[in-house]
Amino acid sequence: FPEMLSNPRLKPVQGTLNVMMNQNVTLSCNSDSGSPPVRYTLFKRNQKVSTLNRPDLTPSLFNLTINSASDLGEYKCKAENNNSSGGKYSNSLSFTLLEPISKPVLSSPTSQAKKGQNVTLSCLSENGSLPITYIFFKGTQSISSQVMMQKEAAEIVLFINSSSDFGTYKCRAENVFRRNAKYSNGFNFTLAEERRLSQPLVISLGLILLLFAIGLALAIPLFVIPSYKASE
Repeated sequence: FPEMLSNPRLKPVQGTLNVMMNQNVTLSCNSDSGSPPVRYTLFKRNQKVSTLNRPDLTPSLFNLTINSASDLGEYKCKAENNNSSGGKYSNSLSFTLLEPISKPVLSSPTSQAKKGQNVTLSCLSENGSLPITYIFFKGTQSISSQVMMQKEAAEIVLFINSSSDFGTYKCRAENVFRRNAKYSNGFNFTLAEERRLSQPLVISLGLILLLFAIGLALAIPLFVIPSYKASE
């Protein structure tokens, strides 16, 4: 007698439901038991996508291309044979869209620093699937452990101790697309000069002192000569 089909299983051949835009994916649908031949129909949000006939119980493979957000919706498949009434439905699957990260931006509240000063560097990728892992470098040498962030920027506090601390800094960002890790722009601190009197201020002070000296030179005869005459 014809055997009724078991509920089919729907699964991604690539092993993951995480996809990128314009990616080709394959879904496998098959019943483990039942009398062949079997007709498999794939549905997306209850809309028929495709139908395949199998002469045995080997899986039917449905090839899809993720072209837009609407292609991420819920998928199911239905299996039918000559002994099924209404067919048997599979589990449902939904894809998750993954986005590669954008180039991170490395920044600091200040571009100048003095020796003995603490400075902060921030690293942030504006776009990309979360979480994002960051690490900081000075030259080619890592200077931090990896830190995993959601939407916030990763930060590191540096102590400027010597002239060697004024080298080029970078950061690297990566998410699930580890082959797509990206490096930031280079960032350099410059040595802040000690505050000195500005040239206009120096000139002004010089003129004031000169005028004071001239006034003093003119005032001396007015006081000294009359005093001398009075003493005679």
